[in-house]
Amino acid sequence: MKAMILAAGLGTRLRPLTDNRPKALVEVGGRTLLEITLTRLRAFGVSEAIVNVHHFAPMVIEYLQSQQKFGMRIEISREEVLLDTGGGLKKAAWFFLEDAASADVPFILHNVDVISTIDLAAMLRWHNEHGALATLAVQDRPTSRYLLFNDRDQLCGRHSSKEAKARTTQDGNDAEAAQISGCLQPKALAFSGIHVISRRFLAMMTEQGAFSIIDAYLRLAGQGERILRFRADDFYWRDLGKPENVAQAAEDIERKLVQI
Repeated sequence: MKAMILAAGLGTRLRPLTDNRPKALVEVGGRTLLEITLTRLRAFGVSEAIVNVHHFAPMVIEYLQSQQKFGMRIEISREEVLLDTGGGLKKAAWFFLEDAASADVPFILHNVDVISTIDLAAMLRWHNEHGALATLAVQDRPTSRYLLFNDRDQLCGRHSSKEAKARTTQDGNDAEAAQISGCLQPKALAFSGIHVISRRFLAMMTEQGAFSIIDAYLRLAGQGERILRFRADDFYWRDLGKPENVAQAAEDIERKLVQI
């Protein structure tokens, strides 16, 4: 199985930890975020991965070489200009399309700056059993940016603290559009930064340049594609985008609340 690790960001929220290194090489519990993510994916069955890089890119490349790429095939997708989550995946699409025999096998997209015990095997089963185009691991927890899902587990909108109104998968924000999408009384859930994606999604990304993958999901959900939620409330998860979160994760590891 294949995966992509999103690691190209500047890591501005992690400063000063990222003043002289990329966020992928920030350490928690004595291990880098990149090692933690790759090791977890390898344990799940991922043998090939692509990592996008930008900020301090040579450091990531040298680190992977020094670690013999953790016994995996690892490719690098170097972004001269940051492409965001959707643009980054689109640039790396070749990696998932090179083997026609595996065209029906989904892949994992995983943020480098999250740590979790979310059951990837159960997530993959859910994805396959429900014929999803993409499956997003979500939790019922506070966040500044929510994804909205209808009563059929389908993505139908998003809402952030910066927006006056929620955006639905239909054009406009009026009640009629919300009713069409099933988003009149949606469930607002926090996204974990972990996706299972069918490879046919890659040909459906018509957006250009730098763009959020969520924009593509919303567009396709509005066209009837199955962009589904996977409830991961019972699993440990922590965003490692801030120094205090890294410190808390290290404490959680010390207290054996999570194993890495």
